[in-house]
Amino acid sequence: MNRRELMLVLGGAITAASPLHAQQKAMPVIGYLNTSSSGPPLVAAFKQGLSETGYVEGHNVAIEYHSADGHYDRLPALAADLVARKVDVIVTFGPGVAAAKSATSTIPIVFTNSDPVGQGLVASLARPGGNLTGVSLLTVEMMPKRIELISEFVPRASLIALLVNPNNSTTGSVIRDVQEAARTNGAQLHILKASTEGEINAAFAALVHMHAGALVVGPDPFYNVQREQFVALAALHTVPAIYPWREVAAVGGLITYGPSLTAANRQVGNYTGRILNGAKPSDLPVQQPTTFELVINLKTAKALGLTVPPFILARADEVIE
Repeated sequence: MNRRELMLVLGGAITAASPLHAQQKAMPVIGYLNTSSSGPPLVAAFKQGLSETGYVEGHNVAIEYHSADGHYDRLPALAADLVARKVDVIVTFGPGVAAAKSATSTIPIVFTNSDPVGQGLVASLARPGGNLTGVSLLTVEMMPKRIELISEFVPRASLIALLVNPNNSTTGSVIRDVQEAARTNGAQLHILKASTEGEINAAFAALVHMHAGALVVGPDPFYNVQREQFVALAALHTVPAIYPWREVAAVGGLITYGPSLTAANRQVGNYTGRILNGAKPSDLPVQQPTTFELVINLKTAKALGLTVPPFILARADEVIE
């Protein structure tokens, strides 16, 4: 074989190897399955956690975004589509976790969820087993504390309304816990349900008609997306309300108590990157928040004609004036 022939053979071998090399270097893909629009800050927190493990969207990882836009019945089809696309990891939240779990037993799933053990999503927090891990937000466990806080904030409220999304799998647990807490605090409780913008409007009209003295808003991703609607309706009807997430107080909600969604989403991003780097979900314990934020909006309290009890003010992690 002369030199020219040798160069042609080597060139052909390199060319033939190129597609395989490109395939090996293809970007991993994350399937981001959202129940509703998270909003830029929470997506940014996820990406920050992801970057801590060396992954940057568009540089060395791609993200496929799917959202049910508050229609939880769409989640199974969206999860199935991500599985069909053969994504490397599925990231999902709240009601999306059960849909993802039903769609695949092999693709790793990283989540935020209020009660993953109680819902049978993982075997235990320390040893989740299977293909799921993430962050347990303890939002259901916090409901009795929210009843206590709003009862202290508005002691004259003998009738308190609880608003829940009937399409959320945690609703039954939320209702049971809040009913017990209301009895303990000597308050009468009325349950209202809403899963759409129109039903939220109707729920506020109903609680005004029944002369409810305060409102407790249940933990639900769709409700967090609709936070400006909640704040506007509470102001319109002068209803003191407590919410699970700090983000609501930031746009005018009276009082919020719960874990940091920003911190939780950052942890989800970190776990996602660790799994892309080779970690197994079964070896990553489900994390729990260690701090809970009590945020009070003094401007809203003044508009409602309420005086914040000094002992609640002293316990606040943040006061918005």
